[in-house]
Amino acid sequence: MKILERIALILFSIIMLVLAILSCLIVFDVIELNTVFKYIEEALKDDTVRKVLLGASIVAILLAVKALFFPSRQKKKQEIKTGVLLENKDGRLLISKDTIENLVNSVVKSFDDALESQTKVILDNNNNITVYISLLVKNDSIIKEMSSNMQAKIKETIKRNTDLEVNQVNINIKDVDSKNNVKSNNQTKIKLNNVQINQNQTKEIKETKIVSSDDNNKVLKEANENIVNSDENAESGEKNENTENDKNTVNSEIVIK
Repeated sequence: MKILERIALILFSIIMLVLAILSCLIVFDVIELNTVFKYIEEALKDDTVRKVLLGASIVAILLAVKALFFPSRQKKKQEIKTGVLLENKDGRLLISKDTIENLVNSVVKSFDDALESQTKVILDNNNNITVYISLLVKNDSIIKEMSSNMQAKIKETIKRNTDLEVNQVNINIKDVDSKNNVKSNNQTKIKLNNVQINQNQTKEIKETKIVSSDDNNKVLKEANENIVNSDENAESGEKNENTENDKNTVNSEIVIK
């Protein structure tokens, strides 16, 4: 707000305060209305007072006209400060605060240690950008290293995409996620259990293979024994046949004689 507007606001407040006090005094019969008019008439007889009142009236009229028909530029500045206004010979470019906040959020999401984030961007009259980030991080994260990397990357991303300089990136670590640590421990236990189950299954498979190989050896041994027995039976059969043939030949020779 400019100095002239502040002075006008102060004068208007003083005038309204005086009128309000006079109205209360008249209503409660502390002073009479005729007495007030009498003092006003006596004051207006003085040329100096009349000139002062005339000047104050003219200023009040001008300020009233300005307030009614020419709104303050402060509102325009506030509208512009919803973003960064860039101008050149070809036209104007307004980069909104939402755009800058979305760029910041995209950078924050690229960090695995940052689980939740709240972003706020503040712009001043010189288009200087200040970023405020509130983070919920993992329990095992290295906060200092992550914060410095995040600050550098946010400045680099905004400079590359909008050609704007970031004065400060203020990071507030609001909390550390302890639930994530419990989840990681549970996941580790589950992985260990899975490994143990796989080891047991592998051991059972090996034992099954050993048992099956023993069974196969037994089967082969029995098959070999059967083959040997069959060979022996065949040889004994041939011997019996030969002895019978020899007996038949001998008997035939005896008959011939």
